[in-house]
Amino acid sequence: MVGLGNVGELMARLLHRSGFAVTGADVARSAAALAFPVVNLDVTDPDALGAALVGTEAVVSCLPFRFNRVVAQAAVDAGVHYFDLSEDVTSAHRVAELAAGAPVVFVPSCGLAPGLIAIVGAALARGFEQLESLELKVGALPRNPTGLLGYAFNWSPEGVVNEYLNDCEVIRDGRLRLVPAMSDLETVWIGGTQLEAFATSGGLGTMCDTFAGRLDRLDYKTLRYPGHCQLMRFFFDELHLRQDRALAGRILVQAKPPVDDDVVYLYAAAEGFRYGLQVREEVVRSYVPMQLDGRWWRAISWTTAASACAVVELVATGALPRRGLIRQEDVSYEALAATTGGRLFSDTPLLAA
Repeated sequence: MVGLGNVGELMARLLHRSGFAVTGADVARSAAALAFPVVNLDVTDPDALGAALVGTEAVVSCLPFRFNRVVAQAAVDAGVHYFDLSEDVTSAHRVAELAAGAPVVFVPSCGLAPGLIAIVGAALARGFEQLESLELKVGALPRNPTGLLGYAFNWSPEGVVNEYLNDCEVIRDGRLRLVPAMSDLETVWIGGTQLEAFATSGGLGTMCDTFAGRLDRLDYKTLRYPGHCQLMRFFFDELHLRQDRALAGRILVQAKPPVDDDVVYLYAAAEGFRYGLQVREEVVRSYVPMQLDGRWWRAISWTTAASACAVVELVATGALPRRGLIRQEDVSYEALAATTGGRLFSDTPLLAA
């Protein structure tokens, strides 16, 4: 497990609890209070990274996306399976290129979005004789928002800024297209709570390539409290912060630091035909913090970690291939829900459904 932030530590804990022999690796983290060994590792040192992978079967990168290509190349060289949580499209494509011909499995973009939302969306799609559209939305928000933005940076600011600024892959009229981030604004209601949704980059993973030509419309949108999108457009455009993403991230985290009492909204909807009738099916869930191993974990942390752990479990047990590229939409939701990680989604009380 490379990178022991909140998600990395929880993934390591869950896999250890599931019977895996886990070793954590981090540039600064110690093994204090952890039930598995931890080594100090700088992934920019190729010799140290290669040595750390000797004798392992798989590596999970819970690092910022800019490090994933390095870890993935080391996995190829060492002949070990590779998993990551990247939401960055370019990074995921570069990792996928390494999977071609590799004798091990590569599973980029595990986690929540991309990750679980694609697995849920693909499960909905399989229930239609003729699929017309898939709408996928996820939001990780403070349960008690303050200020006009109504937000808290519980996720990587670098990743969030990229999602707000990079062009978004969608399918329109059956064809793969790019649309600007923070476009196509709409209103969504979940459990009596009004939210807004708008296009952001990276949440679909490889789904556009998979579903091109199979349906008319596919998109991913981020869920936020009303008014957020307009303020972020002002922040990036009128204050010219598109040109300095690092500064934008620092300002936003200082203004809206992480909070522990968060909620994750998941919304997936499919439309199409079944038995000659046009139907719409939806999966709508809200997840809140959970106590695991005597500690409370943010909703964004445990939902991301649990979904990624489930995919690792499925590869380890042979329920998924052990060679080549695995796309999130190839993963069966039923199989995921039967894993130790996946059962957390069904075992957790829902805020709304």
